[in-house]
Amino acid sequence: MSETFKVRVNQLPVIEVPADGSQSLLEALEAAGIETRYHCRTGFCGACRSKLHEGEVEYVNDPLAYIRPGEVLPCICIAKSDLILDH
Repeated sequence: MSETFKVRVNQLPVIEVPADGSQSLLEALEAAGIETRYHCRTGFCGACRSKLHEGEVEYVNDPLAYIRPGEVLPCICIAKSDLILDH
């Protein structure tokens, strides 16, 4: 069985996302049925901006939208550990 990371969003039940980087964090949230704001899916608009409380992500593309420290763009990042987010 492949490795997964646990992700909690907005105090919802924990979901599991693939640790192999095969899905962006946004795609994993959508696959789990979590309603997600987004627009461009390329890191340009910032509509998917989320607060990262715990954990580590890796960007697959450089973010073009402005993000403050402690924020992430789920459309262009993958989980690198268990995460706690507000979205």
